[in-house]
Amino acid sequence: MNKNLVLVICLCFVINVYCEEKKFKSWKDKSILDMNDADMERLFDQWEEDEEPLEPDELPEHLRPQPQIDISQIDASDPDNLLRMTKVGKSIMMFVDLKKDLTDTEADNIFRLWQGSLQNNHIIAERYPIEPKRAVFMFREGSQAVDAKNFLIDQPELEHVTLEGQIYPGKHSAQVKF
Repeated sequence: MNKNLVLVICLCFVINVYCEEKKFKSWKDKSILDMNDADMERLFDQWEEDEEPLEPDELPEHLRPQPQIDISQIDASDPDNLLRMTKVGKSIMMFVDLKKDLTDTEADNIFRLWQGSLQNNHIIAERYPIEPKRAVFMFREGSQAVDAKNFLIDQPELEHVTLEGQIYPGKHSAQVKF
């Protein structure tokens, strides 16, 4: 009986030690090297709790509050004005295609010239070449895209501009209006 009692006590002691080693640490007690993605997310949430909220203009575009549009001031007969009013504060992209008879260096120079001309008119556009005679102009302020479109369709080297799915041929292009 004595042997059995000692054996049971030793067995309980071994099981207790084994269970204590298996206990998981709290995520707060873990080393940064042992943390997984969920622990890092909880740490980030705890870090962000005491932070002041960002100003609306510092938020990413998809989290910014939408500007209020006064329907009574919109002239539905003018599609440019409607586009200008609805794209205030939103990024917008415009695809610009040049005439095919231009060389690649001429096309690059024309794109640079147009970007500089737009910037001189306080229209901020980022230019991303897609092909030698095709580029994307991105406007952080979408309402400026209408003025840029009107400027570009007057240029003799332009074939057409695509803005919001609508194709606008250049005034000097041979294309028929879509």
